[in-house]
Amino acid sequence: GTHLYEHADPRQGYHPDWHTAIFNYGRPEVRSFLLSSAVYWLDQYHIDGLRVDAVASMLYLDYSRKAGEWIPNRFGGRENLDAIDFLRQLNTVVYGEYPDVQTIAEESTAWPMVSRPTYVGGLGFGMKWDMGWMHDTLAYFEKDPIHRRYHQNYLTFRGLYAFSESFVLPLSHDEVVHMKGSLLSKMAGDDWQKFANLRALYGYMFTQPAKKLLFMGAEIAQRDEWDHESSLDWHLLDTEAHVGVSRWLSALNRAYRSEPALHELDFDPAGHEWLDANDSENSVISYVRHASNRRESIIVVCNLTPIPRHAYRIGVSEPGYYREVLNSDAREYWGGGQGNLGGIEATLVPWHGRPYSISITAPPLGIVLFKKDGEA
Repeated sequence: GTHLYEHADPRQGYHPDWHTAIFNYGRPEVRSFLLSSAVYWLDQYHIDGLRVDAVASMLYLDYSRKAGEWIPNRFGGRENLDAIDFLRQLNTVVYGEYPDVQTIAEESTAWPMVSRPTYVGGLGFGMKWDMGWMHDTLAYFEKDPIHRRYHQNYLTFRGLYAFSESFVLPLSHDEVVHMKGSLLSKMAGDDWQKFANLRALYGYMFTQPAKKLLFMGAEIAQRDEWDHESSLDWHLLDTEAHVGVSRWLSALNRAYRSEPALHELDFDPAGHEWLDANDSENSVISYVRHASNRRESIIVVCNLTPIPRHAYRIGVSEPGYYREVLNSDAREYWGGGQGNLGGIEATLVPWHGRPYSISITAPPLGIVLFKKDGEA
């Protein structure tokens, strides 16, 4: 038959990686079909949002193609102008009719303004997956802690672009299929260290300025990668190690909801401030998450080696008692129980460019959060 939805020319209508047809986004009938499909899911099934997969393959005419295997646009460029117009139309329609939903782009390149409004030249998505964060962070946590001092930039590089888009931090199904293993299996070390690393990874993720995405099975530290033909391994919750991860994620979710500093300014540079990004010798990073009310600030310290850091000093701006809000090494999470006995009193010792400081225990392969006591 004739080519109804795709281009007739395989240089435009055939995807060489997935051996699938590519929609002809310039045809009104095709646009109508796709827009109607999106609206149907929102109108009839009341879904909370739409995630558009592989946006990069839509944006670039030469995506995964060699010279001579693609046709330039009318200006001689590689941008798929019809696909760009369609994505803008999709987001305009969705947000116009359903302002409470989210559209999210999985876009793996540095295409600008993916999550910026169409009226300023953006594609109009509500958020964009931060694929760079996912790759760098997993690469870091896969490394033996003895080598992590040489790769601190894997955790700090995101600071250069973190607010260029409205990002989602994705630990999705894509990372636990096709022989990639589960998140737990990716972690370095013996079994105790793998669980500690995984708890630290989740804590680091939840305290970064962005929204969060986890795939099912992450909440119980699934040992095997995802198999779509079988259920999750719920029997793992018969063991304390897996229950500990489940409790830790519950605690992180509660803190994320209750602490304004952990969610209020996720897309605003004012919501994140480094204390020390350069202590690679100890593989420790520390930063502050801010809310619009600075008295709600949360201090975050990540110690990413199995060596506890006692009397580790962190600069603070004010005197007072700094309460330990969360500690991934707490025994209820199957940690070793090293912590700060509920909190630390600040002393007049300047540190990190601040007039006061607290001397803390940073637990091994752990993350600890502090908040100045009495703040509401």
